Amino acid sequence: LFMGLTHEASRVAFSALINSTIKYVNKDREKSLMKLVDLSERFMGDNYPKESYEGARSLIQDPDGKWMKYLNKALDEIHPNIIKTAALNLGFEAGLYSTKKIRKMREVHECNIPWAILIDPTSACNLRCKGCWAAEYGHKLSLSYDELDNIITQGKELGIYFYLYTGGEPLTRKDDLLKLCEKHNDCEFHAFTNGTLIDDEFCKRVVDVGNFTMSVSIDGSKEVNDERRGEGVYDKIMTGMEKLKEYGILFGTSVCYTSQNVYSVTSDDFLDMLIEKGSRFIWYFHYMPVGNDAAIDLLPTPEQREYMYHRVREIRGLEGGKPIFAIDFQNDGEYVGGCIAGGRNYLHINPNGDVEPCVFIHYSSANIKEVTLLEALKQPLFMAYRDNQPFNNNHLRPCPMLENPEYLRNMVKKCNAKSTDLQSLEEVDHLCDKCTLYAHNWADVADKLWEENKKDK
Repeated sequence: LFMGLTHEASRVAFSALINSTIKYVNKDREKSLMKLVDLSERFMGDNYPKESYEGARSLIQDPDGKWMKYLNKALDEIHPNIIKTAALNLGFEAGLYSTKKIRKMREVHECNIPWAILIDPTSACNLRCKGCWAAEYGHKLSLSYDELDNIITQGKELGIYFYLYTGGEPLTRKDDLLKLCEKHNDCEFHAFTNGTLIDDEFCKRVVDVGNFTMSVSIDGSKEVNDERRGEGVYDKIMTGMEKLKEYGILFGTSVCYTSQNVYSVTSDDFLDMLIEKGSRFIWYFHYMPVGNDAAIDLLPTPEQREYMYHRVREIRGLEGGKPIFAIDFQNDGEYVGGCIAGGRNYLHINPNGDVEPCVFIHYSSANIKEVTLLEALKQPLFMAYRDNQPFNNNHLRPCPMLENPEYLRNMVKKCNAKSTDLQSLEEVDHLCDKCTLYAHNWADVADKLWEENKKDK
C-alpha cells in the first residue's frame, strides 16, 4: 500500500510519525521511532542494506544506550519546528526521496549527480582570520539572491534537497539565506559560520523557518582562537552558541585539525565544553595545503592522523567516548566509498560562480552564471572524476590531491581546467608537489589501518 502513495502523501505519512515522536516520551516515543524505521525501509526498499535498518532498531530498543539517550535529549531540547522540519527535509526529502531520485538521474544523464551542494554566497567576511584563504578574497564577490535561487531550483529538478553554505561568512547574507529557506521549504540548509553574527532576531527567524542549521567554526582554546581570529572573537563565538542553545536551534561545530591543534581539539575538556554549549555534532576537517602561500608544516604527521582515526571512532562509539557525533571528513572515506567530490555526492560553487569539484580543489571549466547546473556536472573535469573514482581502493586514502596527487595533476591537465583560486591562481603542479611527500608517508600507515579494519569487520 505504502509504495503506491504519491511523494506528497508519503511526506504526510512521515510528518504524522515525526509529530508523535516529538509529542511522546519513553515507550510511546520508542514505538513512533520504530514505525519511522519501518516506513523508511518500505519506502527505500533495497536502496540501503538491511543491516542499516536493523542497526537503527537495535539502537532504539536500547533506551539506556548512549545514542538513545543522546537522541532523547536532543528531542527534548531542540525546538519542535526545527526537529520536524529537519526530519522531513533532511531525513525524508534528502535522505530518502533524494537518494532514490538522484540515482535515477545519474542513469538518465550519465554523469555524477550530487546529494548535496556547497555554495559560497559571498566572499565577504566580518573577520580576517590568519591562514584562511577566504580572508584574502576581499568583499567584492557574491552570488545574487536570484542566482542562488536558480541553483537550488535546478538542483531540486535533479533530486538535490540539501544545500550547505560557507564563504566568506555566509551570515553576512542572512536575510537572503532565510528568504531562500522560506521559498524552498522542502529543502534543508546548513551554514558553516564563525558564529559572531548570531543574535536574538536571527534566532527567532531560524526557529520560524525551521530548515536552517549551522556548524560554528572554532579552532580550540580561547588563546588559540583569538590569536588566529582576533581578540574577543572566542567570547563572541561562545555567546553565539549560547543563543542557539537558548532558542533550541540544531547546531554543531566545525574544526580544522592541524599538526599544532590535533590533540587539543579532540580532548575531553574541549568536547565537554562543546556539549555543554549545546553542540550536537562536530565536523573535523583535515588541513589542506591549498594556495600558493599554504603552510606545509601544518599538515598532520602520519602518527597524528592515525591518532585522529582512532580518536574519532572512540568519541562516537556505541559505548564510552562522548555524546556528540563526530565526523572526520578525511578519515571517514570508508563509509562513503572514498572521494565524494566532483558531483559524486557533492560539489562546490565559489562566490564567483565557478563550479568546482570540491571546496579544496580550486579548478574548473564551468561557471554557473554561464551554464546550467547539469552542464556544469558534465564539464570534462567532473567527468574525469566520475571515470576515476574511487581514486584508491583504500578509502583511507580517498583524495585525488592529498593522498593521490598524480590523479589531480593528470585530470586538471588533461581537461585543461583553469585555476579558480580567488586569492592567487595556483598551478596544479605547485599544489600537487606539496602533497607528494605527505601522500608517500601516509600510505603505509593507511594500508595497515585498512587491513586491520577489514579483519575487524
